[in-house]
Amino acid sequence: MNFLLTWINWGLAIVVSLSTVQVTRTAPTLGGHKPTEGPRDSEAVMDGYRTLDGCGLHACRFFPHAPVVPFYKVFEQSVCKVRETMVDVYQEYPDDVEFIFKPSCVPLMRCSGCCNDETLECVPVETYNITMQIMSIRPHINQNIIDKSFQQHSRCECRLKRDVISKQENHCEPCKERRKHLFVQDPLTCKCSCKYTDSRCKTRQLELNERTCRCEKPRR
Repeated sequence: MNFLLTWINWGLAIVVSLSTVQVTRTAPTLGGHKPTEGPRDSEAVMDGYRTLDGCGLHACRFFPHAPVVPFYKVFEQSVCKVRETMVDVYQEYPDDVEFIFKPSCVPLMRCSGCCNDETLECVPVETYNITMQIMSIRPHINQNIIDKSFQQHSRCECRLKRDVISKQENHCEPCKERRKHLFVQDPLTCKCSCKYTDSRCKTRQLELNERTCRCEKPRR
């Protein structure tokens, strides 16, 4: 009897063990993927996880944990300075409309960046010319490699914008006197003064009234 019970217990143990192995092999992992050994399958699993995270496939593949760019680097890259800029050839040669240029844009060193003041802009203060070879095409006629001159910047500064300068030059309110044609205004001080001088009035045997800026008969 004991011998029979022993065989039954051994049989149950074997059945349970086999069932556990089968469940382990067939059970899905996180994201519905089965465990695999090959490198391609492994990357597919990782791509699935990344897609579930809401990250673009290629961005996550090459930058799975993209770092935050620190403030000092952002600020350093944003300042007004000379940097390589792609410039449209037609922007430099707007009258050459009958030609097609290849390439249509060229890399030039140009001023760009922020001045951290709305009244200022990044402008070049030193420039020089560089000659580049590009292809000039006249459709159905010919095409040639030609030399084109382009301006490059070597030094930049933050300076007042043109519209700000214009406003500053015209910041004075007009003279409030009734006969405005008799007055002139100093653009720096905005002060209104008489257009005619006392000596001019005296040539007509008159004297200047500084309040009205008119030549009047002298008082007796």
